[in-house]
Amino acid sequence: MYRIAICDDEEREREKVRGMLVALSVKSGNDFEVVEFASGEGLIAHYEKEEAPFHILILDIEMSGLNGIQTARRLREMKRNHEQIVFLTSYAEYMLESFDVVTFQYLMKPIEAEVFESKLLRLCRYFEERDQDILIIKSAYEEFVLRIEDIIAIEAAKSLTVKSKLKFTTVGAVYDGRGLISQYAEALKSSKFLQIHRSILINLLHVHKFSGNNVVMSNGLELPIGRSKIKEVKDACTKFMVMRAD
Repeated sequence: MYRIAICDDEEREREKVRGMLVALSVKSGNDFEVVEFASGEGLIAHYEKEEAPFHILILDIEMSGLNGIQTARRLREMKRNHEQIVFLTSYAEYMLESFDVVTFQYLMKPIEAEVFESKLLRLCRYFEERDQDILIIKSAYEEFVLRIEDIIAIEAAKSLTVKSKLKFTTVGAVYDGRGLISQYAEALKSSKFLQIHRSILINLLHVHKFSGNNVVMSNGLELPIGRSKIKEVKDACTKFMVMRAD
């Protein structure tokens, strides 16, 4: 499933784009979760509240308040560099300026359905190729798309009400999800993750130092190492650091 934000201050234009996405979903079999925003400020607020990110941002350039390019620039300043941006506009002169925010595509209005579908399918193929860099986690009510390299640690969290609750600590936020540590250890075994405790997985990219029988991560998070795993974990971390230095 691909999460897509449509940001346009004209409701009719948002409905048109949503309609093309629905048609494309039926034709291609791709699932799209679409969220609409009537302003650039609204989209920025979504990210400031650290709500679920999007794969694709479809931004109208000519909007009151923050225009599309200003909105994209603000998002890039917030380190939202992996969202793919598609600009919509009626004026070709914005094209050069749009390149400053790393644009995937620039479409002229009125948008032709065939062109739109072709560009979106290219984006879907791009994300399919990048799937190994992305982890989708499920909470009670929604899904989150996380970049694997941004995940610092995954911990089993005790809960009286939620079965198999997990805590995902990332560079930017902490997310609650569901599942088993063993399942994620298997899924991430080809990545740079190491199980240091029966209830904890860490990303070796974010190991900062050791403190006694604990490991301190890049964000200051201190996690216990299982007694039987202390030598294994320290050896694995040392080997990883040596390999990175090479």
